[in-house]
Amino acid sequence: MLTVAALYRFAHVADPARLREDLLELCAPAGIRGSLLVAPEGVNGTVSGGREAIDRLHAFLAGPASMQGLEWKESAAETHPFGRLKIRLKREIVTMGQPDVDPGRVVGEYVEPEDWNALVQAPDVVLIDTRNDYEVEIGTFRGAINPGTRRFRDFPAWWDRHHNVLAGRPVAMFCTGGIRCEKATSLLKARGVERVFHLHGGILRYLERIDPSESLWQGECFVFDERVSLGHGLRPGGLGLCRACRRPLTAGDRLKPGYEEGVSCHRCIDEYSDADRARFRERQRQFDLARRREGEPRRRPGA
Repeated sequence: MLTVAALYRFAHVADPARLREDLLELCAPAGIRGSLLVAPEGVNGTVSGGREAIDRLHAFLAGPASMQGLEWKESAAETHPFGRLKIRLKREIVTMGQPDVDPGRVVGEYVEPEDWNALVQAPDVVLIDTRNDYEVEIGTFRGAINPGTRRFRDFPAWWDRHHNVLAGRPVAMFCTGGIRCEKATSLLKARGVERVFHLHGGILRYLERIDPSESLWQGECFVFDERVSLGHGLRPGGLGLCRACRRPLTAGDRLKPGYEEGVSCHRCIDEYSDADRARFRERQRQFDLARRREGEPRRRPGA
């Protein structure tokens, strides 16, 4: 059994390139897979590996004083949900494109999962899902507003268009693991909103801690790896994945016009060129050949 760790921390990183090299030296020999982002504002990522390797990574990242408070959530997987290790340098660990927003300096108030239901059921609280539209489509909290954004960097423009309607009311926000809603609360604080809250640890911690009989969550939670989605208790859900656009697919989605296994789905059929689709078809053909020769390969194309 492998351990999957989702992590992030907003903190000043003086030398992101050096931190990237140190992470490579630690993770690659230990067989850790997944994706880590390093930027001047902190670190973010999800990785998988053996227990000892993941413990070493945690000790390394949580050691510096600036990293105290590192957000770290674990779940289990029988096989690696990632094909390889990627550690990248970025301008931001979650892209919003707002230079005046600094989550390392000011954010909203954390709310633990055990206190979340009482907060969001208060009659005057505005509940906002800060994730992308295709994530919201497969699951969200009861009564949450869906901004309908395709990318997180679209959220500031959505808020600027709607803030007058929501003015004067407490705002509670949430996302998958906590990083996007934490940055969104920093945006709202910078815009002058006084009462801003966000779900500590995100949907994943809520699903881990809250019993289904008491839960306000409806549906499944999309995760950006081969598990595709998780439910209560962080158990894998029942969704598939479009290998072209990496969006989730239900059984019904596979019956819609535009779906071709490994090539396209109804959402992305117009997003790629004929040349792209030809490349995707060849990738799928190679995958099918490998599957027939050897049974299920260790990783799927596009992983």
